[in-house]
Amino acid sequence: MSSLLPETALILVAILPTQRDFDIARLFGWYRIPLKNAPKVISVDYLAFYQTKSFGDTGRWQIAYVAELLGHELTRRRDLIRDEPDHPRADEEYFKLQIGPLQRLEKPIPATDWKRITFFYTTGEMFPGAQTINDLVIKSQDEREVLWHTLRERALRAHEYRAQKLPASLLDPAILALLGKITS
Repeated sequence: MSSLLPETALILVAILPTQRDFDIARLFGWYRIPLKNAPKVISVDYLAFYQTKSFGDTGRWQIAYVAELLGHELTRRRDLIRDEPDHPRADEEYFKLQIGPLQRLEKPIPATDWKRITFFYTTGEMFPGAQTINDLVIKSQDEREVLWHTLRERALRAHEYRAQKLPASLLDPAILALLGKITS
């Protein structure tokens, strides 16, 4: 699958903490991220799933699956996982990311030095040659600059999309000014 990712794809490496989360992604086509822990930009092209130690000796500490991101929404945990209405975080907000089918990588990408990973961004260009997860990390200043501009553009596009759906009276002029929509 890694050769099928477009080179220009923006990819969020996301943690897949349990088999249950894997089953939800595979069977129901969504993945959740607590709003308080979410990366700043979730408008990416693909999610790459990092499997934790809960996946046992053969599946842990690697990226073995990717999925195309189809959309996202903000909701409460209780609305996502209805069989846990009394969960301590039931009323907390979560991003529900709708995803396409999980695609298994031809060769999983293992973590060697890293075992504890949080979210990070990479590109489709980095996947084909990656021997370890460390190879997915964007290191050069030029690559970081391109990634930063891409993330900024995605954030602005997401804001513009949301702004089209909101009445003008609800838009914060200070935020619009910061984004260059109006001048004072």
